[in-house]
Amino acid sequence: MTTTATAVGAGADPDAGRSVLRQLAIDSGYVLLGFPLALASFIVLIVGFSLSAGLMVTVTGLPILAGTLFAARSFADIERLRMPAVLRQPRVRPNYRTAEPGASAWRRIFVPITDAQSWLDLAHGILKVIISIGTFVITVAWWAGAIGGSLYWAYDWTLPTGPNDEGLHELLGLGDTPVARIGLNSALGVFFLITLPLVVRGCAMMQASFGRALLTGVAEMRNRITVLEEQKRAAVSAEATALRRLERDIHDGPQQRLVRLAMDLSRAQQQLASDPEAARQTLDEALAQTRDTLAELRALSRGIAPPILVDRGLPSALAALAGRGLIPIDLTVDPQLGTRDGRPDPAVESTAYFVVAEALTNVAKHSRATECWLAVTRADRTLQIVVIDDGEGGAHLSKGHGLAGLADRVHANDGTLSVLSPPGGPTEIRADLPC
Repeated sequence: MTTTATAVGAGADPDAGRSVLRQLAIDSGYVLLGFPLALASFIVLIVGFSLSAGLMVTVTGLPILAGTLFAARSFADIERLRMPAVLRQPRVRPNYRTAEPGASAWRRIFVPITDAQSWLDLAHGILKVIISIGTFVITVAWWAGAIGGSLYWAYDWTLPTGPNDEGLHELLGLGDTPVARIGLNSALGVFFLITLPLVVRGCAMMQASFGRALLTGVAEMRNRITVLEEQKRAAVSAEATALRRLERDIHDGPQQRLVRLAMDLSRAQQQLASDPEAARQTLDEALAQTRDTLAELRALSRGIAPPILVDRGLPSALAALAGRGLIPIDLTVDPQLGTRDGRPDPAVESTAYFVVAEALTNVAKHSRATECWLAVTRADRTLQIVVIDDGEGGAHLSKGHGLAGLADRVHANDGTLSVLSPPGGPTEIRADLPC
């Protein structure tokens, strides 16, 4: 049995390695390309909407309005493709209302008109030009100042100057000399160059945040509601599975022993007067049944909430769990998880312990493994659990298997569980829990 504890540092932020120049290029391209796209969407959508409003008294106004909304959706999809690089977030696309199969032409026309997200797309396509003009002008001005100012020394001699010309360097009282003129303009260029990434980033974020609010805000809220509903269902399912398992274990173990204990005590009571020696033997058997029952109850309690987990934290609880394993277990755990400042939330601790306990139980019962490796670390506010065995493989998360309940328990805590177990092994169970 090998049990080790090693400290593991927090993982690096995946965005920390982004190059400033690369992000500057992304933000600049986003802002500069956003202006012609905003101008095109404004022209198309304002013309379509005005035309449909003018013809609304006739039948032709509704199809034009529907077509305008579909055009707004196309421009919105283009913007949704461009925003993730700036916001550093996954692409989100709303679920638009669709007509039922076999619906009439008029029904298909009314579907986009009654869809709230289509109107948000239209509002974005029309109003975006206001923000795009400002961000475009600022970005172009800052790029011009950075390039023109920092390279002013290279082309100063080509600029015509007259006796009546008065530059900024003279207005500031620096004197009418080439050194003052070049020095001031170069200093301004350096200022624009240093602040260029920050200013362009601000312009890109302003434009992308406006797009996110109208184009993906409702979709993100709906997705979050869906995730919460799934987590609730997973939590209910996990608790129901745990209760059914506890009931089964109590019925098959302690309850049967208690029934036999009651029968032994009743028999000993009857034998006490007629055959004291037999009564003593029956009481000895009853005492053995009591010890076995207590041992089973302790085992059940360890599977629910072991006292060592509450008192000493996850590292000690996992070490005790690995020490009771039927096969050698190599344990690697971050010792910071057992300190006062490093301990995760009690719900996360309990789930992590449950994951490890269930995984080790499956390894002992089904894998036919000869060795197991367990690693519990924290990286980037995520508790990572990896259990690997050299068994015969074939484990999966389908319903009816023990790992399915494990997946529900992890999902209820907003985590993910993955199982990689090809036939012949090895098997890797990985759980990631936010903490």
